[in-house]
Amino acid sequence: MDVSMTLWVLTILGLCALIAADFFIGRKPHDVSVKEAGIWTVVWIVLAALFGVGLLVFGNSQASGEFFAGFITEKSLSVDNLFVFILIMAKFSVPTQLQQRVLLFGVLIALVLRAVFIAAGAAIIASFSWVFYLFGAFLIYTAWKLVQEARSDEEDEEFEENRLLKSVERKFGVADRYHGTKLFIQEHGKKVMTPLLVVMLAIGMTDVLFAMDSIPAIFGLTQDPYIVFTANAFALMGLRQLYFLIGGLLKKLVHLSYGLSVILGFIGVKLVLHALHENGVNVPEISIPVSLGVICGVLVITTVTSLMATRKQTAAEADEKKSVGV
Repeated sequence: MDVSMTLWVLTILGLCALIAADFFIGRKPHDVSVKEAGIWTVVWIVLAALFGVGLLVFGNSQASGEFFAGFITEKSLSVDNLFVFILIMAKFSVPTQLQQRVLLFGVLIALVLRAVFIAAGAAIIASFSWVFYLFGAFLIYTAWKLVQEARSDEEDEEFEENRLLKSVERKFGVADRYHGTKLFIQEHGKKVMTPLLVVMLAIGMTDVLFAMDSIPAIFGLTQDPYIVFTANAFALMGLRQLYFLIGGLLKKLVHLSYGLSVILGFIGVKLVLHALHENGVNVPEISIPVSLGVICGVLVITTVTSLMATRKQTAAEADEKKSVGV
């Protein structure tokens, strides 16, 4: 898709306007209700859908299909990332009324970091076609790791700070409590960070790791930097509301890791086939409609089987309690 500099500028300005509106609407710290989170989740999904339809009307069907496939993939990966966000919030005991502010700035940091990764990825792909083999192998490996983690009985119950975050804390110092929405305060004549800033940095740094699989995954669906960026942007901007909407339901998606492993493995194979085709090997290539169908199908099946498994487990626990009571 041929994208002019003017369209790039207008798109970025439009996204900035949406982020600003989101910030001012929720600028006052408060507990986010399920109703509020649900309304805004629908709004972000509708905006993404309208953007995809716009690509179809003013661009072409391939660009629109690539956007929807990329958006759904990034959205599903971001849902899995919410598990880690919950651990981070618990680790730093973030007050519920401040959690939306943490997520907003965390998403902003993530957008900036991913823009850098996308630009770097596009430049590498343009110069070295063999990188598709690397991306494909990495996604297949990540898919295998997800399966191993899903089958493991061990569960991560606490978020561990990385070395970079710890070094920042040692250098600037951290206040012993939250001070509303302030990021820095004066303490004993020295300017120190508040825990709120530490949490924001933790979420932003964690997204660097998330980008290691999500960026190669979407480049496996499209090599258009404009579609890669916009699909990531729309997926991330609705993440804050999604956190409050399904935060309590995440534990019910017990098969999500299996579903994501299938999707990442599928895209990994697609990348390898694409690389072989680019090198003149006569192999079939997986089209965007097929990719979109596989991704949506896997997510639907994963959700249904997860809810069925959770329901059976709940019923079994209830029967066990009754038998013990008797």
